[in-house]
Amino acid sequence: MDVTQLDDIVYVICLRSPVIKMFTADTLSPLSEGIHVEEQEPNHLVNIVASRRDRQLYVADNAGRCIWRVSVSDGRHSNVKWLTENVHVSGMSLTSRHLLVMSWRRPATYYLRQHSTTDGQLLREVTLPGYAKYVGDAVETSRGTFVFGHVGTSQNERQKAVSELFILCHCHFIINH
Repeated sequence: MDVTQLDDIVYVICLRSPVIKMFTADTLSPLSEGIHVEEQEPNHLVNIVASRRDRQLYVADNAGRCIWRVSVSDGRHSNVKWLTENVHVSGMSLTSRHLLVMSWRRPATYYLRQHSTTDGQLLREVTLPGYAKYVGDAVETSRGTFVFGHVGTSQNERQKAVSELFILCHCHFIINH
C-alpha cells in the first residue's frame, strides 16, 4: 500500500488492485469509484507520488514493469503508460522537474534513475554500491545530491543506513550516516 496527497484529495493504492482509491483529506470519506489504472491484469501497483506543478500522479506498476502517468486535473482522470521500465521499482519521489525512481534488476543490483517530468527522458542512472540491499525511497536534495535508505553497509550486511550520493563530474561518492 502507498499513499499521496494532492490538494484536498488523498490517493491510495493497494497491492494487487488496479484502482487508485480517492478520499477527502479532511474526513477520509471515499470519493467516487476511484481511478482504474490497467492495461492487463494483474497489476502490482507499488508506489504513488503526486506532482502539484503538473497535476499528475506517477504510479509504479511492477507487474507491467512500467510507470503510469495519471492526469487528475479538473476532476477528470486519464492515464497513460508513461515509462516502460525493465526493472522492479522499490521507491519513487518527485522534485519540481524530476521523477526519481529507485529500482532493482536481477541479480539484486539497485539503481537510482532520474527522469524529466516534462518528457520522461532518462537524465541519469546510477548503480548503487553492491552492499546496499533492500533499497527503499530516495530524495533529491536542493544541492543536487541524493539521499536514500537501505539495508547493508560495507561493514555489516544487516545494518540499516541512510546514505547521501554525490555526483560530481560523473564520479560517484557515497557517504554513510
